[in-house]
Amino acid sequence: MSLRVSQLTKLYGTQKALDEVTFEANPGRILGFLGPNGAGKSTTMKIITGYLAADGGSVQVMGEDALQAPKKVSPFIGYLPEHNPLYLDMYVREFLEFSAGIYGMSGQLKNQRVKELLEKVGLRPEQHKKIGQLSKGYRQRVGLAKALIHDPKVVILDEPTTGLDPNQLVEIRNLIAEIAVDKTMILSTHIMQEVEAICQDVVIINKGKILASDALENLSIAEQKVQLLIETEEALELSWFETLGEISFGKKGSSSLIISCEDPNETRKEAMKIIQQKGLNLISMNQNKKNLEQIFRDITR
Repeated sequence: MSLRVSQLTKLYGTQKALDEVTFEANPGRILGFLGPNGAGKSTTMKIITGYLAADGGSVQVMGEDALQAPKKVSPFIGYLPEHNPLYLDMYVREFLEFSAGIYGMSGQLKNQRVKELLEKVGLRPEQHKKIGQLSKGYRQRVGLAKALIHDPKVVILDEPTTGLDPNQLVEIRNLIAEIAVDKTMILSTHIMQEVEAICQDVVIINKGKILASDALENLSIAEQKVQLLIETEEALELSWFETLGEISFGKKGSSSLIISCEDPNETRKEAMKIIQQKGLNLISMNQNKKNLEQIFRDITR
């Protein structure tokens, strides 16, 4: 186990920013750390990386206590904060050489590592440009390279694709997936599509509490009720269908229904019986599964 967080607690006065947060992250897998703004994602990341002190709980990184010995754990962790801190007047290669020197690299080792990272993150053509001249997407690549310069075992990325255009977003996602092959990766975000695209595991946090923690596949199976979407020519009454599952009107008002159910085949049969009994003219009956965004909204509501 590369990273284990147990009962992590953080207080700001009387407010609990983190309330006994517990989760694990494994090598070779990307963990999507999901939550709305203000849920506690960045606070958790900052505690793991030693930027903030905790008020309770424990953090184990590669078997070491990150709260008691943050300097000992620091070489194991690569961190890209939400607001990517870069020296805009430095050249790309110069900045990476500087960053490598912070971790004690010098001479041939430093040159080789910088060369590798420039290739890996696609910055070789930009290496002699000042960072301030780069687009947002390329600045994120510089931040990723800095986070990886010392070859850490655990990589933590806090909102790495915020503000990127669609092309840049896809490029950074692909880059993250490539990097994660031999790392333990945590991707903190509030973008559901991000998690669905590249993550294998999911932790959902809201108001400082963990509400779900599982493989993405397992979470989807556990939470994913099927929805039947029914539309008729006539107005409908919710009470007619209340025994079939969770009922609500659809986007077209009282002439459309959404039924959330466990067994769509049986529910479809029962719904057809009701439609026939009431003499309704059916326009359509479609089946729909919840995506991660709907699951997230259900869990955090």
